[in-house]
Amino acid sequence: MTDHLYYHDSFLYEFDAEVVDVTSDSRPAIILDRTAFYPTSGGQVFDTGWLQPAGSQQKSRVTEVSERDGGTILHFLEATTNIQQGSRLHGSIDIDRRRDHMQQHSGQHVLSAAFIELFNMPTVSFHMGDDACSIDLDTTNLSNSQAEQAEALANDVITQDRPVSIRFVTQQEAQGLGLRKLPPVERDKLRLIDIQNFDLTACGGTHVASTGQIGTILLRKIEKVRQGWRVEFVCGKRAVNTARHDFAILTESASLLSSHIWDVPHQIRKSQEETRVARKSREQLLEELAGFYAQQLLRETPERNGRRVVTRIFADRDLVFIKLLAQKLTRHSSNAIALLASTSGQAAIVFAQSAGQPFDMSALIKETLAKLGGRGGGSKDMAQGGPLQPEQLESTLNQLAAQLCS
Repeated sequence: MTDHLYYHDSFLYEFDAEVVDVTSDSRPAIILDRTAFYPTSGGQVFDTGWLQPAGSQQKSRVTEVSERDGGTILHFLEATTNIQQGSRLHGSIDIDRRRDHMQQHSGQHVLSAAFIELFNMPTVSFHMGDDACSIDLDTTNLSNSQAEQAEALANDVITQDRPVSIRFVTQQEAQGLGLRKLPPVERDKLRLIDIQNFDLTACGGTHVASTGQIGTILLRKIEKVRQGWRVEFVCGKRAVNTARHDFAILTESASLLSSHIWDVPHQIRKSQEETRVARKSREQLLEELAGFYAQQLLRETPERNGRRVVTRIFADRDLVFIKLLAQKLTRHSSNAIALLASTSGQAAIVFAQSAGQPFDMSALIKETLAKLGGRGGGSKDMAQGGPLQPEQLESTLNQLAAQLCS
């Protein structure tokens, strides 16, 4: 078992160790007798950094760290090295990454305790991502107001700069200490993270020395998930970077809308309403145009064997228009058959007939697309599809029109 140095000092960024083994698995890794590198565990992601042989200037990048059953830590390196069993190495942790993880994980403890304190909502899982973190709460409901109250309490605790200490106890001793959550696995000793007079819980992660080092907690989003409610948040430097990024986007949005950043929601609602009105007006105009077009086409199309078969290919109209036109044609006449196509963008065809006509438009669409390629379907009186060979549309529709008129 590797000696876990980070258990005792989260601020230990450099250490010396001996190589116990070099694994020969699919991903070679270094095993040391002691390490300050934290492996992925308990929702917290791994440290990165460097390993440097004693007396050498060459460093090997540690890209991932994981833990085997039994406590052995594996250090995966960026490239194959000449490190041998028994070698002495100097390890150095990526300080910025470690500090960020300390802020996120400690912030999670404070936030989870705040939800317990205010609303008795326990945390059932924690996830640390590259950009944001999240906790899942065991609750059937969580309001924005409740989330804001928990955020406010958590930040009050941070401002108070309460000490954060580490201690080790037995399972039996832990039973009477009022831990927020007892781990399910039996261990000889439990490592407890104690935020003075606010939270006490078993945890193996890296943490700050006092809550003030968390900086701040910023909630980003709440959403309903299968096992309760998920709260997304960022802490410390991440919170500052996130707020800066959000502010830059908001400022640019305000500039595009020629307004102050505080007026952006109002301007967006205004634009949405204008878009809704314009869309409704466009739909009305399109329907009127289709109606006029249908009347003109019916006047221009002679009746043959008791039917008016209208065949048209539109290069400047889309599927929405030709479907609307087909509806108008078959409703304005009791004996109309529409064989319409659009080559604007992705090619489309629409077949329709007036109610009472004897053909099956769905079957005709499938028969036509068997020749042109593509897929389609519909009902007896109207069907649509997308041909893959639009260059053959004109001859195909003309042949079908002649067949329906015979």
